[in-house]
Amino acid sequence: MVGTLFDVIFLLTMAFSGDYLLLLLAYLLLQTSSNVAHGPYQGYIPELVPEAKRGAVTGVKQFMEIAGMIITSLAIGSLVGQGEMLGAFLSIILILLLGMGIIALFVTEKPFDGAPQSGPKLGGQEFRLTNLRDSLGFLFHSRDFFLWLVSRLAILVGANLVRNYALYFFRDVLGLSNPAAAVGNLLAVIAISIAVVVYPSGALSDRWGRKWLIIFSGVLGTIGSLLLITATTQNQALIYGSMIGISAGVFLSVNWAWGADLIPVNSGGWYLGVSNLATAGSGVLAGVGGFMLDYFNAQSHNLGYTALYLSGAICYFIGTAIAFGVRDSITRSPLHEGTARVDERVHKSWR
Repeated sequence: MVGTLFDVIFLLTMAFSGDYLLLLLAYLLLQTSSNVAHGPYQGYIPELVPEAKRGAVTGVKQFMEIAGMIITSLAIGSLVGQGEMLGAFLSIILILLLGMGIIALFVTEKPFDGAPQSGPKLGGQEFRLTNLRDSLGFLFHSRDFFLWLVSRLAILVGANLVRNYALYFFRDVLGLSNPAAAVGNLLAVIAISIAVVVYPSGALSDRWGRKWLIIFSGVLGTIGSLLLITATTQNQALIYGSMIGISAGVFLSVNWAWGADLIPVNSGGWYLGVSNLATAGSGVLAGVGGFMLDYFNAQSHNLGYTALYLSGAICYFIGTAIAFGVRDSITRSPLHEGTARVDERVHKSWR
């Protein structure tokens, strides 16, 4: 709630700022306060939802987030298009306050029945997140969580490489007269594909386990990225884009539930907050795609797009290969239960 209140302050500052530096400062502070709000939010599912239902609930979470992004983008985009900038900022603030109010009034932070009350144990001693050094030390004792984090980073980098430069692909490779409209259609196809599969895939992962659905997602993303290299028409790009969307939908719900399974139940906010390093870091790393695009296009006409989508496919493949090494959470782990001794083999692998 504190993070959301600061969001409101910084959004109002942006709305009424008449100076570029003040606008930039408010925007940077907004990113900080948003992460303050978002970090604890990450802990709700592992703390409030039993593992057996976590996939389905995560699917609902992802569906609501995608639907919210689509509706908000359309509404705010319409206001901005009409020049109603203040109205756009006030609408965002209203949505944030509405969400905060729902959480404050209706979300009871009571762990699910059977949730462990004590902290996770390390070497037979109860472990508590008392400082950054101890927390990071415990993080790297969990081989599965670390590999999950790296796998998530690689796959999200691949997805961002494919998505972020679509406008230039439609303009330069397909030669469309209105590439912006084509990109809008592509993003709509991807969003619809994601929305359709997030809940079913999350629910199925509760029955089948997480790993093989993530592997399916990674393989589909790899194939879709490679096929985009061969696209010569808008319809082909939309078809291949729908494959990317289905891959993303499966990944977003199942991967999140998988990560929640691999952490101590009573430390969900901390560990899934750390997962934002992969989420945000993937966008930063995908920025390299711009330099790649320029460099290879200078070597040969449109060669940059081949290099870009090939790199995206490689990232998907690497992330999928790493996922093979992560324990499938359909089998309970000592970390998840938070009461058993951590597997000594895991400790030895990090010594």
